[in-house]
Amino acid sequence: MKQSKISNNVIRRLPRYLRKLDELISKGQERVSSSELAAQLGLTSSQIRQDLNCFGGFGQQGYGYNVQSLRDAIAGILGIDKGHNAILVGVGNIGRALMCNFDFETWGFKLCCGFDTNPERIGESYNGIPVLDDNDLENYLRDNPVDVAVLTVPKTVAAPVAKQLADCGVKAIWNFTNVELTSSVDNVRFEDVHFADSLLTLSYHITER
Repeated sequence: MKQSKISNNVIRRLPRYLRKLDELISKGQERVSSSELAAQLGLTSSQIRQDLNCFGGFGQQGYGYNVQSLRDAIAGILGIDKGHNAILVGVGNIGRALMCNFDFETWGFKLCCGFDTNPERIGESYNGIPVLDDNDLENYLRDNPVDVAVLTVPKTVAAPVAKQLADCGVKAIWNFTNVELTSSVDNVRFEDVHFADSLLTLSYHITER
């Protein structure tokens, strides 16, 4: 049985398991042990078993895990099969890079359109995704259910745009603005992406070494 409250640390490890299982599938591997997964991911086998036991376990003693079955189970837990609708607000450098290069559909999201204030970008299309006028954002959200907004606007307007999205019923924001918005908007789940965090973590490790 799935536990009622799952640690955020466990949830954040699930995509790592998914990527590794996809890699094993691409190599034709049919089963894997927790110790093998642990060695490849830099974790412990007990940690992997504890994480998976939060959702039912999936393994068999003496056999390990069926790679495809475990991959499908984790994909279902992460909601890849739900067909989430998404929009992107702010078609600048980062926004265009995501529209052109990030495969949203592989991970269960349909990026429906982008919004921008720049008249030179409005009406353009990137990777088949149209760019609409930011002035039409509220009307669009009223007529089209959206699960997630990808926020790539300048940091100076991040807070008011996030509030606008929340007021229009958007419940989750993938935030690339480098501004902490969680405390400024109620009832919205934020996933903040700070590129500098990863770089500074790397800096720490090479400095210590």
